[in-house]
Amino acid sequence: MTRNPAPSGLVVVDKPGGLTSHGVVSRMRRFAGTRRVGHAGTLDPMATGVLIVGVERATRLLGHLALTEKEYVATIRLGRTTVTDDAEGEVTASAAPDAVAAVSRQALDAGIAALTGPIQQVPSKVSAIKIDGVRSYTRVREGEEFELPARPVTVHSFTVQDVRPGEGVLDLDVTVVCSSGTYIRALARDLGAGLGVGGHLTALRRTRVGPYDLSGAHTLDELAESFAVLPLEDAAAAAFPRWDVDAAQAQLLSHGVRVAAPALAPGPNAVFAPDGRLLALVEPHQGQARILAGFPPG
Repeated sequence: MTRNPAPSGLVVVDKPGGLTSHGVVSRMRRFAGTRRVGHAGTLDPMATGVLIVGVERATRLLGHLALTEKEYVATIRLGRTTVTDDAEGEVTASAAPDAVAAVSRQALDAGIAALTGPIQQVPSKVSAIKIDGVRSYTRVREGEEFELPARPVTVHSFTVQDVRPGEGVLDLDVTVVCSSGTYIRALARDLGAGLGVGGHLTALRRTRVGPYDLSGAHTLDELAESFAVLPLEDAAAAAFPRWDVDAAQAQLLSHGVRVAAPALAPGPNAVFAPDGRLLALVEPHQGQARILAGFPPG
């Protein structure tokens, strides 16, 4: 089926399990009729849920959207450790069943509290982080021994919704709200390690990226039938503080000239021309608007 190229905008995709984020982008390119498609914030093949996809000029929003707060629902299995910190990897250690059964709610709550707030987190080795230009997961597959440095992340909330004892394991259904760059697999690993029984992730669903959540998400089957985007201007207005400028300011900004902007919010701000068109993303810098990304008419 041939379609006219889609207009610039965002699509909130409900990614299915078993498909990479790049695989989603490949399908979206076919649906949109353009190769100018990208995504914000990679989801592992095992994970499902919100994946933000940008089409045409909206791809310029993606790097800034990737830095926003995220929310997940997940299942953590205590009692077993895997090489990948999730259910897709080989089990490398199993705790004694009585040790798992002895994990008290008090100990569990203390372990979660230790992983909440600003923390230093060592990412999973099967992450896409590059070391000297080579992906960490590639080094793992090649059998290389290495260590990843800890990075600062913030876990805004880490809440246990249910505790389900199993045969030699303890399954926790949790909700996590966190900063960009936080690995939920690493939270599972570190929680299990802190409790002395090991742990890994068995299910992960991202329910929100910034202002975009599952209520506005579409499955790939739905998009194959009826493809539509959230228009560029609406997407930017939903995600960033809005700054409406006059015609003179719009003219200067459209030519890359910084203008006075003493009252901008910290971080990216979406700038709109008098006709409602998105002009740029800017950030405050010494009383001026520094341009992060421009959106010339396309």
